[in-house]
Amino acid sequence: MNKMVQLQSADGFKFDAYLSLPVEPPKAAVVVLQEIFGVNAHIKEVADGFASQGYLAVAPSTFQRVKPNVNLGYTAEDMNEGFGLKTAVENLPEPGVLLDIQAAVDYAAAQSGKKVGLVGYCWGGLLTWRAAALAKSVSAAVPYYGGGITSETETLRLPKCPVLAHFGSKDHWIPLETVEKFQKAHPEVQIQIYEADHGFNCNHRGSFDAPSADLALKRTLAFFSANLL
Repeated sequence: MNKMVQLQSADGFKFDAYLSLPVEPPKAAVVVLQEIFGVNAHIKEVADGFASQGYLAVAPSTFQRVKPNVNLGYTAEDMNEGFGLKTAVENLPEPGVLLDIQAAVDYAAAQSGKKVGLVGYCWGGLLTWRAAALAKSVSAAVPYYGGGITSETETLRLPKCPVLAHFGSKDHWIPLETVEKFQKAHPEVQIQIYEADHGFNCNHRGSFDAPSADLALKRTLAFFSANLL
């Protein structure tokens, strides 16, 4: 079963989230953090995929503080709009959207009664990394090609839970040399590198790489099983 629900953050802000429930009682929960394209068809499919594996999955709208109902495609115009919305959210006063991520984690924990993991893609990958260091009650985090994670500022963060990070060797947004520096700074983080480009997990994009996406998902599910169950 899947549906849209409304969540409320600690500051009283209300926002939408996509909820996908497994057929059986959930074995754990996963919060899915969107790319710069909103909670679109792909992100809903990702959430449904985790639900099919037995997880309660919640995908919060992390754009809603600046614009509601964002559902973009992958054209140049969509990308420009998404970058603009991301910039607007990043410029919010601290703690900004982290309040909404925390609310989604708390909701997932309450609804499932189990541990909660985070998984995020592109900008959502960056948010996943930040939440691994700053959010409460997160038991595992999996950022996919999180732009900005390997910057000096983000590298200084210390995750409070196990982290598995996926990167593509052909990703011009995240140069491999910065990934290598990040790995040296964080030997505790499991890093996997694929012969693929940015966005390799998204089958709606030209950069989709099925073998890399399948292997990354296999590793992600094993990681969640080890840390959430």
